[in-house]
Amino acid sequence: MLMVMDTAQIAIRLPRHDLEALDDLVERGVYPSRAAAVRAGVAAISALQRRRAVDEAIVEGYRRVPPTPEEDAAALASLRAAIVEEPW
Repeated sequence: MLMVMDTAQIAIRLPRHDLEALDDLVERGVYPSRAAAVRAGVAAISALQRRRAVDEAIVEGYRRVPPTPEEDAAALASLRAAIVEEPW
């Protein structure tokens, strides 16, 4: 099943060194085109911002409702168990 995406074309200006880096990625086959590389960059930035928003929400939640001493102890015990299981 072919999925059609709603897209829009944009024009951007890049400093010469960024354009050279972009072209290098395309020449080395990392991305098939400049457009694909730019799309991947925008997707990466968007994902990073989503993760950052979730992280900030978690921190705010812990500020509003701090963990109890029992919850802190359980978290440390879980962390210690996870470290013991590591193959270091």
